Amino acid sequence: MTTTHDWITTPLTPDLLRGALDLERTAHGLLPHRLPARARAQCADGQLAMAESQPSGVRLVFRTRATAVELDTLPTKRVYVGVPPRPDGVYDLLVDGRLAGRSGAAGGNTLTIDMATGKAEHRPGPVGTVRFTGLAAGVKDVEIWLPHNETTELVALRTDAPVEPAADRGRKVWLHHGSSISHGSDAAGPTSTWPALAAALGGVELVNLGLGGSALLDPFTARAMRDTPADLISVKIGINLVNADLMRLRAFAPAVHGFLDTLRDGHPTAPLLVVSPILCPIHEDTPGPSAPDLGALSRGQLRFRATGDPAERANGKLTLGVIRDELARIVAQRSAEDPHLHVLDGRDLYGEADSAELPLPDGLHPDAATHRRIGERFAGLAFTAGGPFADRGA
Repeated sequence: MTTTHDWITTPLTPDLLRGALDLERTAHGLLPHRLPARARAQCADGQLAMAESQPSGVRLVFRTRATAVELDTLPTKRVYVGVPPRPDGVYDLLVDGRLAGRSGAAGGNTLTIDMATGKAEHRPGPVGTVRFTGLAAGVKDVEIWLPHNETTELVALRTDAPVEPAADRGRKVWLHHGSSISHGSDAAGPTSTWPALAAALGGVELVNLGLGGSALLDPFTARAMRDTPADLISVKIGINLVNADLMRLRAFAPAVHGFLDTLRDGHPTAPLLVVSPILCPIHEDTPGPSAPDLGALSRGQLRFRATGDPAERANGKLTLGVIRDELARIVAQRSAEDPHLHVLDGRDLYGEADSAELPLPDGLHPDAATHRRIGERFAGLAFTAGGPFADRGA
């Protein structure tokens, strides 16, 4: 028996969305961005454009009696030449804060990327629909977390009962910036990235500026964070600077100081946590850049390798070990005048014992089990008694 619904279409308005810093009206609907337009205009990098438009941590939040919800979306799916197809992006449904469903959307645009040559081809596709049915009757708060790793244009929201914006729960806002690991890499779904897991355990509202490949101490990212209302702030610095072989030690220290200065311009007394890189064996003592392992690609596997020369550390090339030492030094120096500044060694989130048990599958990115471990560890270190975010006033 097919159930029919008397659908109500609700306009997609900013008061229904959380976790985005900007919303762009497109020919199809609404495209959430995690960097504002001014920041996007200052960098023509395709990697950054792709990363910031993937809505990690962005969710629709509303209050309703509906028992059925449909969301029309236009996703952009990535395909890597020579690598098995990636699964469709995941949409997580939370009802009153608890995971109540997980679904995907067929169709969408396709972005085909050749890792060997760096070329990319975009092919348009049709709008898809995400459906959640069988929800319990009665008034409830509903959240639909958008795919953390798939650019997603929102086209239409339909329910079988009226929708209104959910009330502010009075939670503090945690603003976090980091690399693809913070973005979500190979997490199981948008509420299973380590920042989303840590935010749920900590009882805070997440704004996730994890930007795959693009945690590069960019001034426009610092200014975006400066201008974003937040109670708690963390920045995870390191792996992308080595990946990209972007700068030497001489430039790194002033860039970190400049980034932190900008954050403090907008958030002078907020708890600010600097997180150094988690363990990544290929780059602990070997500089970048990182590159795809072409031998693995020929076997249909995506793996990365370090291509730098360890001897070049003497000339200021960065490794994860060098970065950890320098971040610890910088925070120790600044904290003499900034009692709300803290540092966390990333190896306390994922270290040598973890690497032996749960190795990074492609050499760079954690899997779903490791995301959970990192999220639980971060929550335990940051949000509990004695942690820098302990007095969160949830």
